[in-house]
Amino acid sequence: MKIAVASGKGGTGKTSVAVNLGLSLGKVQILDCDVEEPNVHILLKPMIRETSPVELLVPRILEDRCDYCGECARFCQYNALFIAGETAMVFPQLCHSCGGCSIVCPRAAIVEEPRKIGEVIVGSSGAIDLVYGELIVGEALAVPVISAVKDRMKHEGTIILDAPPGSACPVVETVHGSDFCLLVTEPTPFGLHDLQVAVEVVRKLDIPLGVVVNFSGTGDRGVYEYCEEQKIPILMEIPFDRKIAELYSRGTPFVKAMPEWKQRFIDLADQIREETGI
Repeated sequence: MKIAVASGKGGTGKTSVAVNLGLSLGKVQILDCDVEEPNVHILLKPMIRETSPVELLVPRILEDRCDYCGECARFCQYNALFIAGETAMVFPQLCHSCGGCSIVCPRAAIVEEPRKIGEVIVGSSGAIDLVYGELIVGEALAVPVISAVKDRMKHEGTIILDAPPGSACPVVETVHGSDFCLLVTEPTPFGLHDLQVAVEVVRKLDIPLGVVVNFSGTGDRGVYEYCEEQKIPILMEIPFDRKIAELYSRGTPFVKAMPEWKQRFIDLADQIREETGI
């Protein structure tokens, strides 16, 4: 079973839910797809076994062949190539690695070369296998790194995917193909607004979903009323608890110090299985 843990906004405790769920279930694989700011490894402190680069192919113009016709620049929808007079320039950070420029070039003056944009790191912590990606600071394309992380996904057992915050392309890439999406929110107007956007995205992907309300007991009832209106099950509530916050600030998953929560996360997984029929 593949469970994606996502949230419309940052700071809702999505990673904490993913890690504590994994620790409660035991033998699972966690994929940290928040490649711009991965932090599952901070909580799990894994032994690293392997690090591999993530590369994109970007064009290089062979100026001894180029006649500066501009076909490549006209083709590129991302303005990664610029031709003016007898000047040809490539902007690698804008390139989406589609390869089209080399195809349309009439003089075969474009070759493609690899450019590193991030890394995939593989390790383990107890019974948990962890894979996470790191996008190089300043790079814009998170999706290829997320895709490289998902390429390491096992094809058996329980897989937990920790998605980036928001509802843009990196979230879609992470959640796509999951059996269930667990949306972590907070009972505030901001939490409600971003939950509504995230629900719309997940429903477009036709993936069953449920909600975890973190910091319950604060804010207002807007999230609860919305979930009731939309018939979205609230599968768990985590209270606004000083001890949980202190443990998180020290990098300690709270199920380790508060064992009564372990069964609650196991029950959460059982509810997900009931929702999905898996």
